[in-house]
Amino acid sequence: MAVPAFQDYPLAPRDRAWDAAAAEKRVRAFTGAEEAPNEAYRDAHLWYDASREEDFTAHKLLIADVVDGRLEAVPRGVFAAAAVMDGSRGGVDLPAADIPRVRGQLRRYYEKLGEEPPWERD
Repeated sequence: MAVPAFQDYPLAPRDRAWDAAAAEKRVRAFTGAEEAPNEAYRDAHLWYDASREEDFTAHKLLIADVVDGRLEAVPRGVFAAAAVMDGSRGGVDLPAADIPRVRGQLRRYYEKLGEEPPWERD
């Protein structure tokens, strides 16, 4: 199991729509991962199963999209990932040891947005 290093992607405009399926296709093409995942593709996600890293379905919590020719963290993608980490949509099945690291990365994007992640709100 693995959590990629924090990428500190620039933030896309806050009102940018989030379509995870469309973002997935753009990220694959942009990173050259059309046949198999590569490091750049993995880095656009917050978690992947390292024992299956050559399988696209082993990558979870995509937060980036291609915006103006570069990868950017899309706020609505960050919000969607945080909601899932907080139990929305049935939550996500990650090893307990990886959850704090994934949440830590999400927290850093929330800080860039001037907000608190849902699990830290009263």
